[in-house]
Amino acid sequence: MHCMMGLRGLLCVCLASLLTLQAMPAQGSPTRSPKGGKKRPASDTAVDGVVIRSLKVNCKVTSRFSHCVITSQVVNNADEAKEVAFDVEIPRTAFISDFAITAGENAFLGDIKDKVTAWKQYRKAAISGENAGLVRASGRTMEQFAIQVTTGPRSKATFRLTYEEVLRRKLMQYDIVIKVKPKQLVQHFEIDVDIFEPRGISKLDAQASFLPKELAAQLIKKSFSGKEGHVLFHPTVGQQQSCPTCSTTLLNGDFKVTYDVNRDKACDLLVANNHFAHFFAPQNLTKLNKNVVFVIDISSSMEGQKVKQTKEALLKILGDLRPGDYFDLVLFGSAVQSWRGSLVQASAANLDAARNFVQHFSLAGSTNLNGGLLQGIEILNKAQGSLPELSNHASILIMLTDGEPTEGVTDHTQILKNVRDAIGGKFPLYNLGFGHDVDLKFLEVMSLENNGRVQRIYEDHDATQQLQGFYEQVANPLLRDVELLYPWDAVSALTQHHHKQYYEGSEIIVAGRIADHKLSSFKADVQAYGEGQEFKTTCLVDEEEMKKLLRERGHMLENHVERLWAYLTIQELLDKRMKLEGAEKANVSAKALKMSLAYQFVTPLTSMIIRGMADQDGLEPLIDKALEDSLPLEMVGPRKIFMLLASQPSPTRPSSEVQQLPNQVTGVDTDPHFLIHVPQKEDTLCFNINEEPGVVLSLVQDPDTGFSVNGQLIGNEASGPGKHEGTYFGRLGIANPATGFQMEVTPQNITLNAGSGGPIFSWRDQASLRQNEVVVTINRKRNLVVSVEDGGTFEVVLHRVWKGSAICQDFLGFYVLDSHRMSARTHGLLGQFFHPFDYKVFDLHPGSDPTRTDATMVVKKRRLMVTRGLQKDYSKDPWHGAEVTCWFIHNNGDGLIDGVHTDYIVPDIF
Repeated sequence: MHCMMGLRGLLCVCLASLLTLQAMPAQGSPTRSPKGGKKRPASDTAVDGVVIRSLKVNCKVTSRFSHCVITSQVVNNADEAKEVAFDVEIPRTAFISDFAITAGENAFLGDIKDKVTAWKQYRKAAISGENAGLVRASGRTMEQFAIQVTTGPRSKATFRLTYEEVLRRKLMQYDIVIKVKPKQLVQHFEIDVDIFEPRGISKLDAQASFLPKELAAQLIKKSFSGKEGHVLFHPTVGQQQSCPTCSTTLLNGDFKVTYDVNRDKACDLLVANNHFAHFFAPQNLTKLNKNVVFVIDISSSMEGQKVKQTKEALLKILGDLRPGDYFDLVLFGSAVQSWRGSLVQASAANLDAARNFVQHFSLAGSTNLNGGLLQGIEILNKAQGSLPELSNHASILIMLTDGEPTEGVTDHTQILKNVRDAIGGKFPLYNLGFGHDVDLKFLEVMSLENNGRVQRIYEDHDATQQLQGFYEQVANPLLRDVELLYPWDAVSALTQHHHKQYYEGSEIIVAGRIADHKLSSFKADVQAYGEGQEFKTTCLVDEEEMKKLLRERGHMLENHVERLWAYLTIQELLDKRMKLEGAEKANVSAKALKMSLAYQFVTPLTSMIIRGMADQDGLEPLIDKALEDSLPLEMVGPRKIFMLLASQPSPTRPSSEVQQLPNQVTGVDTDPHFLIHVPQKEDTLCFNINEEPGVVLSLVQDPDTGFSVNGQLIGNEASGPGKHEGTYFGRLGIANPATGFQMEVTPQNITLNAGSGGPIFSWRDQASLRQNEVVVTINRKRNLVVSVEDGGTFEVVLHRVWKGSAICQDFLGFYVLDSHRMSARTHGLLGQFFHPFDYKVFDLHPGSDPTRTDATMVVKKRRLMVTRGLQKDYSKDPWHGAEVTCWFIHNNGDGLIDGVHTDYIVPDIF
């Protein structure tokens, strides 16, 4: 386990395994060797004197709404204080709703606040994040929650975490997944799942990935009858042992419960406490023929295993098309090409030709994502408009990409508009993001705007199966244009009740409020289009059955129906806010926040404070929902946690304010070209520095505060005889000694306070970080912004090189977004230009290169020969940059910079 120990507090953030226990002496406690040499019995295995006495997971499912409680009791048998971790993995779609710690006679309870209020209370926390409990992405479908508490000698602590979610039906079943990894034998281990489904349970199964089938059949007790189902896993200590004489456990993996309900009716209505839940999943319908276009990224970044697995999946998917289906393939790299350019029937001959096309296409250049999508949309639109026999088919667009748009239209906002306008709500778009170099949030917004959804395809040995698995979920549309209608005067606050398509094996859930005294008139009408005919049905409430259900389950049923509605509503509001900006986004966010607080859910808009568990500074620990675009831990490597402000705007300079800075900025980029924007002249000066790889240059140095930015050069092979070896910035050091802040930036990682074992972030992360007066915002795979209160705002741009590029390694650019608060004594190759200076340019005439203009410049009482030229500013667009016209000062800026360029060479980046 990797853990950052707090210096003062009771808690620290750590990243470890689920349902895991680790122990270590508390701060200030002497380390002692265990007393005696006797071997502990297997039932009392411990980690450094700490034992998990009991670990229980209890899940109650009522009408697809799951309420799970994880309880763990940990005993410290040592004669000294120990810090023990409570680590669990929960479904990423779940919301934490309660957390409590009992230590000795003290109980500490969770209290959910809006994130702004919670972080204001927490703003003095140190960079170590020592009092934060964090929920973070872990694996493909889970989030990891970890928190640590100090237990006194010969004492115990009990942790209790509650989370809730709505179970979604996929491929004919509901899944309840519980991660298990205690790392030691547990005296009382139990998983207890209780299911109540008013429609009746049609099947129930349970499996443990860590148990052989024969042993699982023996240890897992499962039963169902009528409305109730039950699963119990309660192994003894002996049954947990990995071998008869071992003290290690075999409990390590997934415990999965699957079930489905009876489908004798097309829909089911539950009503309780003025709320309703409508479940719609008709059976025995004829499958719709479909029009499907696959839009596939063939840029060079797809080389190797990615393209191999994509081809394998496409070949399998082509084999699953039915004769009545129509399809086409669109490939996009630097250019866009389609297999046929129009839909063709899935005949044997066409499928053979398509397989041959898939097997032999090759990769080509960069990523024209916009062009590929628009080509695929045009093919579907033309078919619907010109071929009447296809207009009743279910049209589907599926796009696979592994990176950012780098060719053609690359602006995300413009691409979203283009796709939205072209589709016009006529069919769904499903986006598959392959690997972790893709902007999944961008793809998700695009899918949500077009009635689809997004899914990440993980770079792993089973990527082919992941692609096929996604396709299977949408391969068999049964209905299109599904409308679920309710009496307008009887309902309010409806969740989504219009769906472009309904697929075999899935389920549509709608929830809402019912007005007082309107139950008698409440019903649900469903209208849709099936194969060759219109589909209509009406669902009524069976009042007698509801009374019976309420007698059987009472308050639990009432509570679950209402919380199911709240869960769905919050999820939909969070999805909706992703598509909005400005006042509209603020309004939707306010609604989602209000409901999150009312129903006490930890969402991206709320934080849970552990009341009463403050350190000596009065800071109480926080629990935060994972960032929307955070990565699984194993993908970025284990590391310590830095204080995360999630999507909070920087208190120093909001992101919207940074975007409003002048169009031209001062900075240094590429081989290193220095750009000096002179606002009072509305002009830009530029110069190069030619030095050896490994040299460190002072870019900014403020002697009044000690703030500094230094950059180290890396080399690139010379492009030809007589050409100089190109150099670029490959390492930057940013320091603010007044607050003890140091940050090292390379094209691979961002490291904070490396000298004191600080955290390391990848460019794949998205986070906002704060240490006292310094706020760092990492925009994944793009840039990072550093804001210093009463100082400046700076940007580091990441440049990734493409295969075949003239530059052989990744490098960095550095820009000054705001410097007006820096002291007048600030110096450095960039810093000396933070304050106004004057120059004059005259005697313009053709230079030795007739395409360029030479001139005379008078600056700092010196007369220089300068040349009009072009450089690129990458501060707004890290991929393409913007051309900037500037006066170029020759000979390493001689005459413009103070002294000579070698005066700015320093020993190290700090």
